[in-house]
Amino acid sequence: MKIIASTLNAKYIHTNLAIRYLKSYAQPFHDIDLAEYTINDPTMNIVTDLFTKKPDVIGFSCYIWNIEETIKVIENLRKIMPKLKIILGGPEVSYDVIYWLERIPQIDYIVIGEGEETFKQLLDEISGDMKIENVHGIGYMLDNKPKINLVRNKIDLRELPSPFRFEEDKPNLSKRITYIETSRGCPFSCQFCLSSIEVGVRYFNRDKIKDDIRYLMEHGAKTIKFVDRTFNISRSYAMEMFQFLIVEHKPGTVFQFEITGDIMRPEVIEFLNKEAPPGLFRFEIGVQSTNDLTNELVKRRQSFEKLSRTVTMVKEGGKIDQHLDLIAGLPEENYHSFRQTFNDVFALGPEELQLGFLKMLRGTGLRIQAKEYGYTYMDHAPYEILGNNVIDFNDIVRIKQVEDVLEKYWNDHRMDHSVEYLAHNSFDTPFDFFQTFGTFWDEQGWSRIGHQLEDLYKRLEQFLSENNIPNREIAVGLMKYDYLLNHRYKPRKAWWSDELERKQKSEVYSGLITKPMMIASDDFYKLALNEKELYKHTLIEAFPFDIKSYIDHGEIIEKPSLGLIYFRPEDGKSVIFCFNNKEIQKKVGN
Repeated sequence: MKIIASTLNAKYIHTNLAIRYLKSYAQPFHDIDLAEYTINDPTMNIVTDLFTKKPDVIGFSCYIWNIEETIKVIENLRKIMPKLKIILGGPEVSYDVIYWLERIPQIDYIVIGEGEETFKQLLDEISGDMKIENVHGIGYMLDNKPKINLVRNKIDLRELPSPFRFEEDKPNLSKRITYIETSRGCPFSCQFCLSSIEVGVRYFNRDKIKDDIRYLMEHGAKTIKFVDRTFNISRSYAMEMFQFLIVEHKPGTVFQFEITGDIMRPEVIEFLNKEAPPGLFRFEIGVQSTNDLTNELVKRRQSFEKLSRTVTMVKEGGKIDQHLDLIAGLPEENYHSFRQTFNDVFALGPEELQLGFLKMLRGTGLRIQAKEYGYTYMDHAPYEILGNNVIDFNDIVRIKQVEDVLEKYWNDHRMDHSVEYLAHNSFDTPFDFFQTFGTFWDEQGWSRIGHQLEDLYKRLEQFLSENNIPNREIAVGLMKYDYLLNHRYKPRKAWWSDELERKQKSEVYSGLITKPMMIASDDFYKLALNEKELYKHTLIEAFPFDIKSYIDHGEIIEKPSLGLIYFRPEDGKSVIFCFNNKEIQKKVGN
């Protein structure tokens, strides 16, 4: 019997952990091939590829991001392979089984919840006596009526075989994200999250997990993401794993964790700040809302004061990047309340601030209470809200405008100094900057067209100019600083208007050749650049503020200055050197 476990990932770099557990658990008895695609692959490409494999059984792992595309694949497979057994599993189909059985008549079975043991037993029956009634934890149609068998007991996670030892996965370990779990379940009861449905937290065997991590690193894995809902629920366990990873890690490997910020102990952070190599760990922290009433209504226990302490301590340590999440559209959080939530969290200075919108997931308490809060939402996945009793679709559109420019200008780190300055010096609050700019961006139609890096700078400059934004000149100077600092090579044509005449630049270069001490840096003097190297690898640019004070202290002093930008040919990194003010005044009129 030819069996395939398949799924449609959101991106190529993602891998599906669930189908690998199904394969490893059933492997002693059933040989299962893995077939992963993406939601962006044409439906017929997927159908054709699966058809050529000539399977007898296909199991699809289903989530909100892939269910609609998966259904299209299933509908076509059924037409060309009428005898094929099609099985669905995963969180999207586990909590409304009757709906899915009736909506997708092309499928044969749905595996409900945790699937390793259920899938294996179902395959036993399909290849044997077909006593489907004996398989716990499945749904199917019987005599044209939905039939759901008894729920299966939870599996002992300590006994699960490793899902990481397949030869076919080795070539791609360095190119894709590897997902790993050390526990299942969540101790919290957030009513918008599927994890709240499962009671309690169960752990895998620690020694097996450590062996798997060693194996993954030995075979080239670069990004390993822990999918535990609350990795640090146990302080002792988290410390043990952190210590293990610090000692055993290989250069270039990054580990990502979902952390609950307000229960992170200060001594754990102090340990990480002292012992962890920079860039080894990355934290994802769900804040969602800072509105106390909202958190109470969704049964989310959270101390923003303690969470802020954690984020601040980690940031001060300078070792770990942090990704903080917000959810717009939670109960009793109107537009103005969400604005406050955004500003509260932005003030913490996370490396990434993810702005998402509430999704009414099947099986969650909030979906059950939807009428109580006046929710309207999409009928099909991802079930994103369209409004509720305190926030309408117009407000949602406005917040989406914020999300658009936040992603491009903050999370992508294209101009950190510029955005930081604008958010705190030219607008009442950071949210107001992103909202005003986001609305302008949308009105120009830019959200419907592509963009190059230079376009982002030009569009922000246009926004500042046309709206007469306060401190525009300083902001544009910082944009130039960001652009040059992050550019990997000397730009042929800059997006800004040149403030220095060619003759002035020539005078400065001539002076540098004979008197390099014009640059107030011993590091520049040691470079000993000749005339050809100066012209080839450097730029001289004017700034509307004292560039030395800004580089040294982050202080904006409104005094025009010049900077020499050196684009290092050996590694493509740029360095900005400051001129000796007394010397440069002899060459230019500033």
